[in-house]
Amino acid sequence: MDFEKLIQERRSVRSYSDRPVPRELLDKIVKEAQMAPSWKNMQTSRVYVVESAGMLEGFRERALPDFNIRSSKNAALIVTAFVRNEVGFSNGQPVTELGNKWGAYDLGLHDAYLILAAKNAGLDTLIMGLRNVDVIRDELKIPDEEAIVSVIAVGFRNGDPVFRPRKPIEEVAHFF
Repeated sequence: MDFEKLIQERRSVRSYSDRPVPRELLDKIVKEAQMAPSWKNMQTSRVYVVESAGMLEGFRERALPDFNIRSSKNAALIVTAFVRNEVGFSNGQPVTELGNKWGAYDLGLHDAYLILAAKNAGLDTLIMGLRNVDVIRDELKIPDEEAIVSVIAVGFRNGDPVFRPRKPIEEVAHFF
C-alpha cells in the first residue's frame, strides 16, 4: 500500500472479527516497529504480546476498563513499554529538562510504526492508555525499570469505522 493511502486508511478500530491474528503477522509488525528511530539508536522500546485465547479474555478483564474490554474483544493485545533512565540520560542524569519523556517520545515513534505496519499487513489497531499497570506488570512479568505506556489491540476489523476530520493546518502548524 502506498504511504499516503496507508495513513489515510488507518483508524482506531473498536470492533474486531473473531478471526485470530496469525503469529507470523504479529512477528512481522513487531519487527517493522523496531525500525523506528530512537535516541542514539538505544532501542529501549519493549513489547509484550498477548495472543493466546486462553490468556486473552482473563487478562483483558483484569487489565482493562469495561469499555476497552468491549472495544478490544477478539483482538490480540500488545503492551508497549520503555526502559526508564536510559534515553535522554548520561551518567544516570537527564541531559534535558524532559528526562524520561524522551523514552516516552521514542516509544511513541515505535508505536506509530507498529500501528502503520499493522495496517500495511491488513490488520487494524486501537491504542488504549487506560489500563491497570499493576495487573499488567504482574501477569506479564514486566520489570520495574520499564514504564508501561499503552495496550494496543491488533486484529481484523469488523465493519468500517467513521473517518473523523482533522483540524485545519492553520490551527496546528506555524510557518515562519
